[in-house]
Amino acid sequence: MTTQTNYDDFAQAYSDENDSSLLNAYYERPAMLKLAGDVSGRRILDIGCGSGPLAAALVERGARVEGFDSSVAMINLAQRRVGEDVELSVARLGEALPYESDTFDDAVASLVFHYLPTWHEALLEVRRILKPGGRLILSVNHPLLYPWNHPGKDYFKATQYTDEFTFNGQPAELTYWHHPLHEMANAFLQAGFSIERIWEPPYSKDAPEQIVPEKLRERDSFLSFLFFSLRT
Repeated sequence: MTTQTNYDDFAQAYSDENDSSLLNAYYERPAMLKLAGDVSGRRILDIGCGSGPLAAALVERGARVEGFDSSVAMINLAQRRVGEDVELSVARLGEALPYESDTFDDAVASLVFHYLPTWHEALLEVRRILKPGGRLILSVNHPLLYPWNHPGKDYFKATQYTDEFTFNGQPAELTYWHHPLHEMANAFLQAGFSIERIWEPPYSKDAPEQIVPEKLRERDSFLSFLFFSLRT
């Protein structure tokens, strides 16, 4: 049986960490928003919305946002954040989604796809609910991190692995699937997407100095996540 991360176990701690951490608040989320660009008036689906920080930022920029997550606890936190005017659902990426075809201008998937052992069915379902010419903007763990952090492991082999973290003082485990870059790209193309951009962005210079490790303060970038902008 495939091990799955259960965010219900540490939803509040993860949300608190996500709101202010270097990796999320000053690196991943600004990059996703920059890739999204001008979203005013666009209907956007937030895939794996978590506690809603990206959805809230998109709403502030004028988007019409809906979202889903597999964690009930995360959806409850997100609903409190974004208000009742934003429709949020409990659903799981990789299964049938509760949306009509050709519904959304864009979909965003922030650090979600790397929980899946295979991507094809999930990508087909996302493509279904996007309008023709719609975009999927996503971030995943950078594939170089798996062999880097787990010396001796095979970069070219799709592999499930678990890492330990501490979120706002609470220990947690996240279980991922590593996929090499060529498998990611092939999955996008086979599902009918074109790849518009692959990006390894810098972190935001707005980050408070105290949360930036000293060894990174003189650098523009570091490897943690990989970003894609795709179009149907």
